[in-house]
Amino acid sequence: MKLDSSATHFSQPPLLGGLGWGLAGVVAFSLTVPFTRLAVGSGQMSPLFVGCGRAVVAALLAAAALGFTRQPRPRGRQWWRVAVVAGGVVAGFPLLTSFALTSAPAAHGAVVIALLPAATAVLAVLRGRERPPAAFWVTAALGAVAVVIFAALPGGLGGLHVSDLLLAGAVLAAAIGYAEGGLLARELGAWQTVSWALVLAGPPMTVLTAVAAVRTPPGGAAAAWAAFAYLAVVSMFLGFFAWYRGLAIGPMARVSQVQLVQPVLTITWAALLLDERLTWPTIAGGAAVIACAGLAVRTRRGGGRAGKTRAPGKPE
Repeated sequence: MKLDSSATHFSQPPLLGGLGWGLAGVVAFSLTVPFTRLAVGSGQMSPLFVGCGRAVVAALLAAAALGFTRQPRPRGRQWWRVAVVAGGVVAGFPLLTSFALTSAPAAHGAVVIALLPAATAVLAVLRGRERPPAAFWVTAALGAVAVVIFAALPGGLGGLHVSDLLLAGAVLAAAIGYAEGGLLARELGAWQTVSWALVLAGPPMTVLTAVAAVRTPPGGAAAAWAAFAYLAVVSMFLGFFAWYRGLAIGPMARVSQVQLVQPVLTITWAALLLDERLTWPTIAGGAAVIACAGLAVRTRRGGGRAGKTRAPGKPE
């Protein structure tokens, strides 16, 4: 089949486009952990309310956007794939991190983001049939090692916590949701994918939010509610517009490595907003992480044959 055939058109979009959209999503997500810590750390918002309530607000925005633009509904097996996305990024990651951050500091929670690029890359290879060259895996491994060392520096992890099991579960949930969502975004569109996932998860998350509100009536200062609003509107909704667009353009395994800079941003935000300690060794470690991320995303495709990548079917 010729590339200009009117029947089915396959192309490889420029990598720079995917990286640009991915970076925009990473910047939006970098405030998620500090703001989650700010919301649940007050003690007046339960982690169940924060984890589920933000999804309910985002689901209302998603339903309005889908209805206003009259988007076609997913069909057949696409609904199961939307459910996978919903379970990973609408329910799994927010809930697990909310409970973990009731005791762990925001800088410690950055380890979640530190492990996400490697986990997403593995899931992208398994689910999306991508075949990055060996050089990619070397640079990705270096980035993972660098980011863990960075997080362990003073002002980073500062020791192990019981909440690490919850954080590890959050990594797995988000990686599954990212990989499946990146593929589904090529069929439904980037913002449409996360919107349908939010709508699908809306009813059970509403029930859980009501239960949380009855058990522990939410309160807190204006800063805590502002943090909750950011989590609902940006972290849970708008940020995914850019992130899934970047993954849809792909290649997912390499675009996911942009997220290596997220713990750098997260710990910086934690120092600025929560007065958590930030030292010069931490800054130096952050520079090393960014360098490794740059090497990973610049690694050119090669080696084994990669599966064909279909251009996203719906524009933003």
